[in-house]
Amino acid sequence: MKIVFHDKFYESDYAADGAAAPGRMESIISPIRSGRFFEITGAEPASEDMLLLAHSQSYINTIKANKPLFEMASLSAGAAIAAADIAIAGEPAFACVRPPGHHAGRDSAWGSCVFSNMAIALLQLKRRHEIESAFILDFDAHTGDGTKEVLSGWDQCRILNPYAGEAEAYIEEIEKFIHNITAVDIIGVCAGFDIYRKDLGKKLETFDFYRIGHIMKHFSKKVANHRRFAVLEGGYYLPDLGKNVLAFCEGFK
Repeated sequence: MKIVFHDKFYESDYAADGAAAPGRMESIISPIRSGRFFEITGAEPASEDMLLLAHSQSYINTIKANKPLFEMASLSAGAAIAAADIAIAGEPAFACVRPPGHHAGRDSAWGSCVFSNMAIALLQLKRRHEIESAFILDFDAHTGDGTKEVLSGWDQCRILNPYAGEAEAYIEEIEKFIHNITAVDIIGVCAGFDIYRKDLGKKLETFDFYRIGHIMKHFSKKVANHRRFAVLEGGYYLPDLGKNVLAFCEGFK
C-alpha cells in the first residue's frame, strides 16, 4: 500500500490551527515508516486548472493572496489526486496531508480546510473519463459539508457521514449503508481521526479504525475492483494519532 506524502507537510507555519500543529505529521509518519507493508511516495501540487474543478476563481484568488497557505493547500490537493491515481490502477493508497479539505466548499471553507481534496481528486478522475460513479465514507467527527456541496450535482456519487451514539452502532451504520451498494468505480475515504475517544468526537477506539479500514478494503474488492484510497482529514490528539492512522492503514491495505 502506498502512502502519499511530501516533506513539506512537516512545515507547520502555513496556518495557526489544530491541523497545522507542530509535530502532528511526525506523529503519523513515524509509525508508518516502521510498517513493513507501506511505501511512501511523493506528490506534486495541484494545478489551478485542477483546483477549478471544485472551486471558483475568486475563492482560489483569495487563497493565493496567502502564499504559504496556497502552496501547502495546493500540495494537499495534489497528494489526494496522486492517491486517487494509484487507486484507479488497483493499489490502495492513503494521502497523509494537511490542510484537510472536507469543509471546503466552492466559495468558502472553515475548520482548518482550504481546498476540497477528496472532491478534486474524484472530479479529476471523472474529467479523464476514468470513473462515472464513486462512494465516499467520511468518518471525521464533523460532517464533510464542503465535499457534499462540491459534489452535489453528481448523482452517481454517494456519501456517508455516519451518526451513532457509540462505537458499535457507528460501525453497524457503515455496514448497513454499504450493504445494498452493488457496484461503484472507486471508493474514497475522508479519514478523520478526531472521532477518537480522546479527541473531539469521543467515540471510537484504535481498533475501530482498523475495523473501518478492513470493511472498506473488502467492500472495495466486492464492488469497486479493489479501487480505494483515503485522504487525511481531522485528528488532533497527538499522543495516539499515529497509532490510530496506522491501525486504519493496516486494515485498509
